[in-house]
Amino acid sequence: MKIAVLREHADGERRVAATPETARKFVALGAAVAIEAGAGVAASYADRAYAEAGATVADRAATLAGADIILGVQGPDPAGLAGAAQGAWIVAGLNPFGDRARIDAYAAAGYEALAMEFMPRITRAQSMDILSSQSNLAGYKAVLDAASEYGRAFPMMMTAAGTVSAAKAFVMGVGVAGLQAIATARRLGAQVSATDVRAATREQIQSLGAKPIFVEAVAGIEGEGTGGYAGEMSEDYKAAQAELVSGHIAKQDIVITTALIPGRPAPRLISDAQVASMKPGSVIVDLAVEQGGNVEGAVAGEIVERHGVRIIGHRNMASRLPADASALFSRNLYNFLTTFWDKDAGRPVLDAEIGDAVRLTRDGHIVNPRLLA
Repeated sequence: MKIAVLREHADGERRVAATPETARKFVALGAAVAIEAGAGVAASYADRAYAEAGATVADRAATLAGADIILGVQGPDPAGLAGAAQGAWIVAGLNPFGDRARIDAYAAAGYEALAMEFMPRITRAQSMDILSSQSNLAGYKAVLDAASEYGRAFPMMMTAAGTVSAAKAFVMGVGVAGLQAIATARRLGAQVSATDVRAATREQIQSLGAKPIFVEAVAGIEGEGTGGYAGEMSEDYKAAQAELVSGHIAKQDIVITTALIPGRPAPRLISDAQVASMKPGSVIVDLAVEQGGNVEGAVAGEIVERHGVRIIGHRNMASRLPADASALFSRNLYNFLTTFWDKDAGRPVLDAEIGDAVRLTRDGHIVNPRLLA
């Protein structure tokens, strides 16, 4: 069983799909591990460290030659996979809804594409969940980026020259990224509030010492969604939330937005008028900017200023912490493959519950129900 790890080529992508730690563990299972030269350099993992872990470091062609499993952070270009074994697995974040043409190309080439972001949110798959591990770091980094752009201090400071008031931070969307943003902003000394359409998050917000801001007495989302995600909000709820947020957001110094709905554009949470209501020097971080953005006026890959408010739209936030992001991502992949490792076969054999959830293509066809629908 040969496992190939390729160098990432997407703009701004600094992560790698295997670290020397996970490479060593795969080798211990009896797998041959091949690393494309330079694959881990941007994440501070040297080629020598992979070689010392028992992996073979080579050029791309040699790395792919006969590969049974290809690991990636983002889906590799189908045209650049020549030499891989027939029916090879591609295990990566594949962006199935946003990059359907690439998935079709994997099917046409006979690869079995496994989308790690389709991992079901069930207890036994928690250690395999790339969305959770990467969102955790994204929420943390979002607050640090906000602090670096904010022209004032976060905590209250009492000095001989007078008192500095604590920054007021508002987190919109309390999933994994939102919870980490709350915790990080609290550690930096901000006064933190948060909101979400899911009523169950109220206790989570309070447990982190933040103030919950919720629409009361109005029906929320049309179902809680699946897998712990939010679903689509009712029109009445959208109107009530907009009114509530308009009054609250004008008083905030920092706003972090994290709301996403799988398979759909990110919901619009903040309008241009609401941005204009904020104090000059305030900062907004839009973590959903690559899916259309929660904030009107946010630009993917840029920091823009509107009405004196800076709107941060960094792409691929987790990749801004490449060493830790790679360590967590690679462990997700390792946990996934080794959970199903068949010692007799010398390779992973997926079950129906998780295998059918993440498998996009097989035997030349699209097979995932979410894409067929």
